[in-house]
Amino acid sequence: MRHFGHLTPDVRNDLFYREPQAFTAESPAATLAVALGATLYSPATRTTLAGDVIKQAGRGVVSMVLCLEDSIDDRDVEAAEANLVRQFGELAARIADGDPPLLFIRVRTPGQITDLAHRLGDSIRLLSGFVLPKFTEETGVPFLEALTDAEARCGRRLFAMPVLESPCLLHLESRNETLYGISRTVEKYRERVLALRLGVTDFCSAYGLRRAPDMTAYDVRIVASVIADVVNVLGRSDGTGFTITGPVWEYFKHAERMFKPLLRQSPFVPEAVDLRTSLIEHDMDGLLREIALDRTNGLQGKTCIHPSHVAPVHALNVVSHEEYSDAADILHEDRSGGGVLRSSYTNKMNEVKPHRAWAERTLRRAEVFGVAREEIGFVELLAACVPAS
Repeated sequence: MRHFGHLTPDVRNDLFYREPQAFTAESPAATLAVALGATLYSPATRTTLAGDVIKQAGRGVVSMVLCLEDSIDDRDVEAAEANLVRQFGELAARIADGDPPLLFIRVRTPGQITDLAHRLGDSIRLLSGFVLPKFTEETGVPFLEALTDAEARCGRRLFAMPVLESPCLLHLESRNETLYGISRTVEKYRERVLALRLGVTDFCSAYGLRRAPDMTAYDVRIVASVIADVVNVLGRSDGTGFTITGPVWEYFKHAERMFKPLLRQSPFVPEAVDLRTSLIEHDMDGLLREIALDRTNGLQGKTCIHPSHVAPVHALNVVSHEEYSDAADILHEDRSGGGVLRSSYTNKMNEVKPHRAWAERTLRRAEVFGVAREEIGFVELLAACVPAS
């Protein structure tokens, strides 16, 4: 697998100063956690699931979650499990050679983990792990014990991606205790926890809220406060933290808006005016702003429920030439003892020791998403990945 591998070599050469590196499901966990990128969710009831996975992989998707939880009706769980087993068998037959996207199953109960691991048989080689819903210390331990058991039985590394979405995490009187309980649990099973996912839709549901397409998760103050606390406790850069992924963007078709578009015209003039129009018409300007705010607030990657969201997430995760230059300079100087230096772009101060963690994170992102050429910005990347309609 390789981000932007669906683009032709000539296009990639024009876009990248350093191209994204290839990775597999067997790559180190630290690499895979960043490489998840836009994780596309799909209901496990889809009868064309195997074909969908192959099609989306051809469009640049590198991670998918096949959902047995909130995306399907309670009455359909048994049929969805059977369909999932069939689809994995078909997928295994169709891609005997090469890597599929990183595939995860979102379960409802711990028992589903061990049951499905057994029922999948040899096709479990295509599975990277399980997504664990409503995760707290109390509910999470049985899920993680089941994962450990399934891993031992099938002889394959399986990752967990807990979803932080329970009301007790949102409510002020129980938030700290819940966060520290989650922290204790994921630390105990650290080698199996690939990333933590944020269930912002459930957060909003607890207060009867829903953000509009011209609002981001960070405009919903109660949600923003939870994100900040989750990053504070679980996203530290001192070696105790985990990768925390960005919340889902719910919109993919035009809705009436109250406020002006969030995309300035100047970066799109003159060649990409149609691209800007298309992005605004599909409410992508709000998504692009939220992606930028995700990274600013310490989140990596994003949950996606529509294929049209994948390319914007990946395009905005490419490391700019300026970011790469600053990060490389900081880490070079850090080996020499620290200090302060002027950016080679002559527009900012790089303070070596305080900026070291940022530089290390930036170079990890550069490894899997690549580094853009000096003259390439987000518009060019978007234009290559999201052709204007």
